Amino acid sequence: MISKKWLLNYHLMLLPGIVLLIIFSTIPLFGTVIAFQDFIPGIPIFEQTWVGLDNFTFMLQLPGSRQVFINTLVIASMKIVLGIIIPITFALLLHEIRARAFKRLVQTIVYLPHFMSWVILSGILIAMLSIDGIVNQITGFFHMEPIMFLASNQYFRHIIVWSDVLKEFGFSAVVYLAALAGINPSLYEAAEIDGASRFRKLWHVTIPGIMPTIVLLSTLSLGNILNAGFDQVFNLYNPLVYSSGDIIDTYVYRMGLVDQQYGLATSVGLMKSVIAIILIALSNKMADKFANYRIF
Repeated sequence: MISKKWLLNYHLMLLPGIVLLIIFSTIPLFGTVIAFQDFIPGIPIFEQTWVGLDNFTFMLQLPGSRQVFINTLVIASMKIVLGIIIPITFALLLHEIRARAFKRLVQTIVYLPHFMSWVILSGILIAMLSIDGIVNQITGFFHMEPIMFLASNQYFRHIIVWSDVLKEFGFSAVVYLAALAGINPSLYEAAEIDGASRFRKLWHVTIPGIMPTIVLLSTLSLGNILNAGFDQVFNLYNPLVYSSGDIIDTYVYRMGLVDQQYGLATSVGLMKSVIAIILIALSNKMADKFANYRIF
C-alpha cells in the first residue's frame, strides 16, 4: 500500500511535466479559433472577422490541397508498412545469429542512425544524390545518364520512404528483439525433439510468439497515418517535387509562415488533428480487440 506521503511525492515529480504540457500543448489549442476567422496579425484574436467554415471550404477548393492529402497518405502508409516488415525481418535474422559479439556489433551499427537528426542525414543524402554525387558517379562508370534524384517526382517518394526506413528500422527492431527474448526456450526444445527444422521452428514457434507484439504495434501505427515526417520532407523537398512530396505539415508551414494565410493554414492543421484523433481512437479499439491492449 502506497502511503499518502509517497503518493504526494509522485505527483510532485509529475508536476513539471504537466506544467510544460499545459503551456506548450493545452494553451495553444485556443489558437485554433483562427481557423474560423479571417485572421490579420496585430488585431486581438477575438476582434477578428469571423468567417465560419469559409476557410475549410476554400481549402477543399484549392487545386493542390487534394494532392497534399494524397501525398501524405501514400508516404505515411508506405512508411508504416515497410516500418513494420523491415524491423521484423531484421529482428528475426539477427535472432538466428549465434555469435554474440557480431550480433551486438550489427545491432549497434543499425541502431545509431536513429539518434542522428534529419538535418545531418538530409545533408548526407543531398551530397550523395546530387548530380555530381557518389551515386551518379557510380552509375556514370557504367555509362548511364546522371539523374537528379531529389528533383524527380519518379524517385522522390521512394527516397523519402526508404531513407526513413533505413534510419529507424534498427531502433524499431529493439521491440521485436525484446519480444523474441521473451519466448520460452522449452518451446524450441520441444520442436527440436519433434524433428522441426530451423525454418519450422521460426514459422511455428518464433513468429507466433511475437505475433501479439506485431499486431499491437501495427494497430497503434494507424494513428500516425497522417504524419509523413515534416522534418525529413522539409529538409529534402523543393518546388520541383511538390506534386509528389508535399505533405500536410509542409503545406501548413508554407501557407501559414511563408504566405501568411494563417486562417487557411490553421484550418488544414485542425482538419488533420481531428482525423488523427479519430484514427487514434480506432487504433486503440483495434489494439484492444486483437492484442488485448488499451492505451486509455
